[in-house]
Amino acid sequence: MWGGPKRKRPKLRPSGGQLAGSAKIGPVQYQRELDIARTAVLRAGQEALRLQRGALDIQRKPDHSPVTVADRLVEQILVEALLEGFPDDGLLSEEGAQGSSRSGRRWILDPIDGTRDFARGSRMWAIFVALEEAQQIQLGICHFPAWGETYWAVSGAGAWCNDRRVHVSRVSDPAQAVLCLNELQRAHAYPFGGRLIEWMSRFWAVRCAGGCVDAMNVAAGRADIWIDPHAEPWDLAPIKVIVEEAGGRFLNFDGGSSIYGGNCVLCTPALEAEVMTFLAGSR
Repeated sequence: MWGGPKRKRPKLRPSGGQLAGSAKIGPVQYQRELDIARTAVLRAGQEALRLQRGALDIQRKPDHSPVTVADRLVEQILVEALLEGFPDDGLLSEEGAQGSSRSGRRWILDPIDGTRDFARGSRMWAIFVALEEAQQIQLGICHFPAWGETYWAVSGAGAWCNDRRVHVSRVSDPAQAVLCLNELQRAHAYPFGGRLIEWMSRFWAVRCAGGCVDAMNVAAGRADIWIDPHAEPWDLAPIKVIVEEAGGRFLNFDGGSSIYGGNCVLCTPALEAEVMTFLAGSR
């Protein structure tokens, strides 16, 4: 075991009411969209859990990433529910479902975010649904079926886990912060790879639980920075509105803030300069 100095665990402070129990949630904009999407997500989650308990036929997509019958079934349930409720809306899904929009709105889906974990019997996977309108993500849902937790947000209405308000942490010192990284096994291939180990030593802890888990940990104040060096729009769409409504930052490596940027940084406002300065040194 490494014998370096141990850091004192920081005291965690509740923020934004996340530990204060249930909060009353009044009607919000996009209420009908939220109700239909959440109902579909809950049903799809039950079906995915049922399939996970059985024998899974794991196939490989052209990019060699895994896909299972559960990915396809979840997508089918979501698409049918959303198109029945909103037939003029467009669709974009990781598993191939697409449809043009006549309304100026588009639903963006990742039927199972974390298929590798799902296929291994892990609980660390989620169902992603987001609604894009006017080039902005207006609604996002991240549902963890195995944990019975649904993180969701509507623009202007805050971020929630089930019926509890969530908020990013107030941590401002890297020595008290939790850093999360996606695709750490490929860090050598990224511009900042050669400087990553030294930079990680500035933090209290480093976690790599997986995209959906780490991202929601930032939203709920359990982690403080998450970096994903390579991401598609469906990987990021619901995360963006949830984290921003939780008081956090959603950024691309170049300083932008788009789900189409190909990468992502989530962080508390107080740690934005820390992480963006590190990334700027790689350009």
